Amino acid sequence: MSQLQNINIRLYKRRIKLNFLVLSASLLTTLFGLFWLVWLLVTLFSHGFQYLDLSVFTQPTPPPGEAGGLANAIVGSVIITVMGVLIGAPIGVMAGTFLSEYAMRSRIAPLIRFVNDVLLSAPSIIIGVFIYEVVVVPMGNFSGWAGSLALALIALPIIVRTTEDMLKMVPNTVREAACALGAPRWKMTVAIVYRAAKAGILTGILLAIARISGETAPLLFTALNNQFWSSSLNEPVANLPVVIFQFAMSPYEDWQNLAWAGAFLITLSVLVLNILVRTFLRNR
Repeated sequence: MSQLQNINIRLYKRRIKLNFLVLSASLLTTLFGLFWLVWLLVTLFSHGFQYLDLSVFTQPTPPPGEAGGLANAIVGSVIITVMGVLIGAPIGVMAGTFLSEYAMRSRIAPLIRFVNDVLLSAPSIIIGVFIYEVVVVPMGNFSGWAGSLALALIALPIIVRTTEDMLKMVPNTVREAACALGAPRWKMTVAIVYRAAKAGILTGILLAIARISGETAPLLFTALNNQFWSSSLNEPVANLPVVIFQFAMSPYEDWQNLAWAGAFLITLSVLVLNILVRTFLRNR
């Protein structure tokens, strides 16, 4: 056997060992992460499901020692989240469209992407403090509008990034065919490019909803909380994340039980949203 063959055999065995080590490390780290995820889900489902009954969805948050539920907090969370998405989604889609379709050679595009990346990685509590200074302090009180704006700022960079990426995946031949038929650029974007990328854009919006649905820190500085039904976004609004935070830290067992039920509901809603996202991605 020649010396070159011996070298090749040694290199091959070395690569086999290195491949085995890397695969083993990858498998172990995956199992490590799945262990904590499964433990978390089992704990939430086992503790939260047993306290889930009809009163949770029909009665407002109670004072200590009395019966009640989370109805006002659930409704408040839905309102704040929906308003946050209604504010952030159109801006995010338009910004992503500008970056993908109109800013290919613009000098401002890298700056927008940089700011978007910074906002994407910013801690949510920083956004809450920012909205507190620019909205809550001038208004003189906490409000649902402030909470919606905080959630919109958190959802915005996710939608911008996803929209830009999804629009870039549309082949340029589609755009060229539309332009060759005499369609103006705005109509080509709205009628053809959006239609081709609508599943991906909707996926980004769903991801943003899953991201903001459980945020607590920004709502502590903006929407705060309310023990009663809130009919106006101009005042503090009950919301599930803050109620869970307050009830879980309380010494009252009935409040702690409601906190477990609320955590179960948020986890279940995020899980359902992620399943929907995966379904849209698979269909695409």
